[in-house]
Amino acid sequence: MRNPSELAPWFSAEELLAWVQEAGDKAGYQKRLAIWLTHAGPFHAGEVARYLGVSKQAVWLWVGQYNKLGPDGLERSGRGGRRWGFLSPEEERDLLAGFLERASRGEVVTALHLHRDICRRVGKEVSLAYVYKLLHRNEWRKLAPRLHHPKANADAREAFKKTSRRS
Repeated sequence: MRNPSELAPWFSAEELLAWVQEAGDKAGYQKRLAIWLTHAGPFHAGEVARYLGVSKQAVWLWVGQYNKLGPDGLERSGRGGRRWGFLSPEEERDLLAGFLERASRGEVVTALHLHRDICRRVGKEVSLAYVYKLLHRNEWRKLAPRLHHPKANADAREAFKKTSRRS
């Protein structure tokens, strides 16, 4: 069997323990604890993974990041995010604020109206799917006028239809 991973000497044993205890959140604590267990055990990555309830590959990744970049290597940002957004979230909110004002005046605002203005603002043609995703991101939903009042009496309406005069 292979020897357990060796850690780069970024901290002494006491400093490493203090560093683990200073973790700000659960994910950070878990990563730091994996480093500490690899150093203090020394345990193999499979054992550390089993103790922490993570995959062996995650432990290898954390140890590699720690060895290569030091303690700051574990503080990397995630892989998600908006990489190809045409407008920033603030610009999107500003654009939709104008349409919200128009809609509050009673005008009907459709995705096609938005599409024209977004294309003009961005300076190039965007898909209609982009418009719908923009609306979803900003928590807009489809609102339409009701055909009948929700508290209306259906029997009274039918009686009125039967007894009213047609012109």
